Amino acid sequence: MVYVSNTSRERKEMLEAIGVSRFEDLLAPIPESVRLQEQLDLPPPLDEPALVRHLRTLAVQNVDCEEYLCFLGAGVYDHFRPSVVSALAGRGEFATSYTPYQPEMSQGMLQAIYEYQTLICALTGMDLANASMYDAATGLAEAALMCAGLLERSEVVVLRSVHPHYLQVVRTYLDATGHTLAEVPSAEGAGDLEALNKLLSEKTACVLLQHPNFFGCLEDVQGVVDAARRVGACVVACVDPISLGILRPPADYDVDVVVGEGQGLGNPMGFGGPLLGFFACKRQFVRHFPGRIVGATVDRHGRRAYTMTLRTREQDIRRERATSNICTNQTLLALAATIYLCELGKTGLQQVADLCLQKAHYACDALCQLPGVEPVFPGRPFFKEFVVSLPSDPDQLNRRLLERRIIGGLPLRRYFPDLPNAMLVCVTETRTREDIDYFVQSVAEAL
Repeated sequence: MVYVSNTSRERKEMLEAIGVSRFEDLLAPIPESVRLQEQLDLPPPLDEPALVRHLRTLAVQNVDCEEYLCFLGAGVYDHFRPSVVSALAGRGEFATSYTPYQPEMSQGMLQAIYEYQTLICALTGMDLANASMYDAATGLAEAALMCAGLLERSEVVVLRSVHPHYLQVVRTYLDATGHTLAEVPSAEGAGDLEALNKLLSEKTACVLLQHPNFFGCLEDVQGVVDAARRVGACVVACVDPISLGILRPPADYDVDVVVGEGQGLGNPMGFGGPLLGFFACKRQFVRHFPGRIVGATVDRHGRRAYTMTLRTREQDIRRERATSNICTNQTLLALAATIYLCELGKTGLQQVADLCLQKAHYACDALCQLPGVEPVFPGRPFFKEFVVSLPSDPDQLNRRLLERRIIGGLPLRRYFPDLPNAMLVCVTETRTREDIDYFVQSVAEAL
């Protein structure tokens, strides 16, 4: 039990014990301009039945993909989740488990993580995969730090066609660790290789790219790799795992590290989270990459067994000498991804990817037949997302689409002011032809 004192004398004694005279002194680091100057206007307390009714009233205001058609992507995607994923991942043995520090008690969870690592390696073609990151953004940032530390170089180069949110996380990581970040401008929906070559130097530790990129377009991955190799730099590719059902695996381009967002592999959108970052790399990074690895071995009786290993980078072991602050993993989400990939298999994943590709191109062609709607990057290959320019305000269009129970695409001007009327549209395998036709008809009427 924790006792909280309310008397003036005891409050004064507690403040004096920590070296301040009044409560306001504790707020000194917070600027006056952002402090709340008046008392909170809170409603009276509710009993449990009233509180439940209130929460349900709030919940029904949410818009979800069960009742609305979704054409919004940009990092979180409405992919189909086979029933077996929820049935297995929701079992108590998995849903209530924690980090498997004691292998003798956690063989089931350890095996599941081991299978996840194996599947990520098979998907990306890389040698090693860890037990997952928080999301693609932290995976990309951790990869940049790993390469910079390994090569003892101070600069990271990133293509501006990387997701703006991922880029902001990378900026935060590098700024805090004293590294510099150089950004390569986009040209027609992809990184400008000529500008990239001008930015590369002997100080460059790695080049970060996304493929397919934030605009949904495909990058010249081989061109980026060739440019980086000329200065001895590494290459980190952030990929959509669904796209690997039909695109070449990153290992074929000789990239050094592969990261990505695994939410689409059997995990719900969840109003933006939680997410699942995967991280795979070449064998030479085995002693340097973040997170942990689950390995397969045998016990003293010669029976197959699993255990955590090679987690020396984590702060729970190395404390202030740690080179990574990520010391957990998204095990339940990784388990869902494992079940999803096993359920689909190679052929199923290829079919999902192909459906995304075909339906996205059908939607793009149909939209661009409307007056005033044009592709922003004509001729540029894309996977399941594309950018169109509209004749009017995208935010206003989205408000009108919501009235028709449609979640529209992402307006891009908040990230790219030079694209004021551009919208990023996503089409996954869950959208039918009728859905797409209704979307296009609704856009036409709303415009």
